[in-house]
Amino acid sequence: MRERVKEPFEYKNKDEFKEKLMEWIGDVFYDILPEYGYEVREEQIYTAFQFAEAFCSHEVHFAEAGLGTGKTFAYLLTAFAYARFSGKPVVIACATTALQEQLAGYEGDIRTLSKLLDLEIDAPMAKDPHQYICDVKVNDATKEISTLSDEIRHWINQTKHGERSEIPTIPDRVWKWIGWDESRACDVCASRGFCKLVKAREYYRPTKDLIIADHAIFFYDLWTRKERIANGILPVLPSYSGVIFDEGHKILLPAAMQAGHKIDQEEIENLIQSIEEIHDARTSFLSATVAMEHAFHEFFADLSHHLINVEGSNRLSIKITDHLLKAAKTFQKKLDHLLLEFQIEQELYIESLSLTQIQAYEGQIEKSIKALDGFCKKEGAESISWVDQGNGSFWVVPRHMRQRLDKHLFQKGIPVSFTSATLSNEGNFDYFMRTLGVKQASKSIVGSPFDFEKQVAVYLNESSKSRKESFNQRIETLVRLLKQNGGRALVLTNSMEEVRKIRLKLGDYKLPFDVLWEDKGDRGYLVRKFREEETSILIGANFWEGIDVPGDALTLLIVWRLPFPVRDPLIEVQRKEAEEQGLDPYETVDYPEMGIKLKQGCGRLIRTQNDHGAIAILDPVIGTPWEKVVIGALPPKSKVGSWKI
Repeated sequence: MRERVKEPFEYKNKDEFKEKLMEWIGDVFYDILPEYGYEVREEQIYTAFQFAEAFCSHEVHFAEAGLGTGKTFAYLLTAFAYARFSGKPVVIACATTALQEQLAGYEGDIRTLSKLLDLEIDAPMAKDPHQYICDVKVNDATKEISTLSDEIRHWINQTKHGERSEIPTIPDRVWKWIGWDESRACDVCASRGFCKLVKAREYYRPTKDLIIADHAIFFYDLWTRKERIANGILPVLPSYSGVIFDEGHKILLPAAMQAGHKIDQEEIENLIQSIEEIHDARTSFLSATVAMEHAFHEFFADLSHHLINVEGSNRLSIKITDHLLKAAKTFQKKLDHLLLEFQIEQELYIESLSLTQIQAYEGQIEKSIKALDGFCKKEGAESISWVDQGNGSFWVVPRHMRQRLDKHLFQKGIPVSFTSATLSNEGNFDYFMRTLGVKQASKSIVGSPFDFEKQVAVYLNESSKSRKESFNQRIETLVRLLKQNGGRALVLTNSMEEVRKIRLKLGDYKLPFDVLWEDKGDRGYLVRKFREEETSILIGANFWEGIDVPGDALTLLIVWRLPFPVRDPLIEVQRKEAEEQGLDPYETVDYPEMGIKLKQGCGRLIRTQNDHGAIAILDPVIGTPWEKVVIGALPPKSKVGSWKI
């Protein structure tokens, strides 16, 4: 059990806690921090008071804080004090691992604040399980591991924590061989209780202050919490007294995916192969497997003819027809039969498969049945389904997240805050509140203290040429801008496919800079290298938010394409709902989504009052229907010019 050394302030009762919290926040920002060279920012102090008011009133709160406001310190003070007051930790849920590190890393904001205030703030990270190696997968991938470099093989054999950040140069393709994934049934695994992921959870479980989680792990805990407790299994996170969602506008996708189910074709193939290798298996068991295999191939063959390919999206929409639903129901029926046969085999203690393997396969079959059940229920009217373009997995998630969020989170009576630089569209929170299903909430908005008029120049493209026709010219413009700026640039794309296309084309040019590509290493490592190598260039699809690169390492931000939402299944549902309400889907979904993400991306450029630089948007803007939205997403009062590609 961790020991707490010092309380931040004294109070006698609940009512006095709120009063003393407000006084303490004022003392910290007006008196203590200025002694260490921190500026007094009224925007930061106002935001901190709003967090304190919302937590003490157990409200849902939306706090939009402009760039450079210092919202992290603003919410950390309340979160820490409230955790000590309630006796339970407050969860800070982040959108990315990089943001978790920025908060709770060795040189992160929490450690800094602890030193400044002479407090011992306990804030371990609850990272995405995908960030850890799986001991079982490592044992199964002996052949693949033998082909790796000495450095990687040595790390795999020696690591105690098994966390990807320990060896940031490991590429995505290699991590797939050894990293944790959902296909492993952890609850019945032979290494349960001893693996590196469990050890990581044991580390953060006793904390009484803050737990720095990510959105995915928070929602995995939220949706499974009741069931795990009922089955005598510890929840992923300990009991907590409040939640703050940093980059709160990004919660819907992880919330939906953690509430859904998927069928992985490779996993089903492995299941079939394992059964075929069983010696002396009963005829009925083998027959059930053959029938399931036939139905499996029939369903995915039909599925491949019902996919809607959308450029820039990793999620392929599905056209639901009676024929496809019939194939899904047949596949579900055969899985039900195979599950029954597995349960019989378990009773007979098959020697060819261990009890752990049987239980793991049963869990896999059950998840597949749930996915198909959700897909077929009311002919798909209550679910959203898609196929992952990367690995071909079939996903089914709940269509309506509002009721689920209300039941599992908002009705718990604990304070829940969402914070970001982009929660509203020009001060209007309606889009975000409608998306979450929040009917009543307190709100606060503060602008940025930066002088963008002096610090930022913006260049907009007024060309009317199509995207396809202008690709080569875009590349030429990109190269020209990079050379003129001497590197020091962040290039934001909308997909990894765009990253690869740019890399292929840039191979024709000899750039005198180190180019860092997102898919060539751990994201946190790439950002650190980008900071350290001052003339380097970072190109990626997932750096629109959550990264902090102050100083001369970043003086040019290039938006390769405006971040309009692709027509993937999740966005299509929002569009359809808007149309059903008599609203324009472009005005109520596409433009707000694009504006919010663009505003986040532009926020990467200026991180301190000494930063300066330029933003170049290569997509047409001037004279387009979205010109006003783009202008509204730019740093306020920044100088705006134009050119033609």
